[in-house]
Amino acid sequence: MNKHGVFITFEGIEGSGKSKHILQLSADLEKEGFPVVLTREPGGTRIGEKIRNVILDPEHREMDPAAELFLYLAARAQHIHEVIIPALKGNKIVLCDRFHDSTYAYQGGGRGLDFKVVEPFILTLFHYLKPDLTFLLDIEPKIGLERLRQRESLDRIDSENMAFHETVRSNYLSLVNQDFSRFRVIDSSRHYADVHQEILSEARRFLKEQNQ
Repeated sequence: MNKHGVFITFEGIEGSGKSKHILQLSADLEKEGFPVVLTREPGGTRIGEKIRNVILDPEHREMDPAAELFLYLAARAQHIHEVIIPALKGNKIVLCDRFHDSTYAYQGGGRGLDFKVVEPFILTLFHYLKPDLTFLLDIEPKIGLERLRQRESLDRIDSENMAFHETVRSNYLSLVNQDFSRFRVIDSSRHYADVHQEILSEARRFLKEQNQ
């Protein structure tokens, strides 16, 4: 499917700071006059936000990995149809907190579902849409989880054990090796201002290249 805008995603394990940094990048780009749509997965739509609540509810610990996968995909289908494609057709910059890479890293990695199970659904349902640029905010799970503990409460994914988060991180790094040109790996264990400046510089450089 043809698109005219720019699709930028943020990925990373829990506690990597991606949600905070994507919000800051959105504000900075808007100040510079770029038309930005900020969204997230799961969520981004009325239906998607309801699905998000089901997925992340800590009381749903019995959720089967396959059920979790299909809930994420359902939210994404609505999200793409209702938000992402219209924004890209409107020549806007879409900044999305998580997308396909999270499915590979979490359901295909952390949950132990074979990539051969996950990938056909992504390719069949969403084959026409792939991020132009992806920021992977990389951090050691121990540090990320320490950050999480400063929150008032943890959701169902946050509460997983260290081995789960280690596996997710490992799968993210494997994805980078498979599609190196799309990813910008950012060491998010550093001071916030340093991380933000690197993200902003990379985003500016990329958007300049797109306009040449």
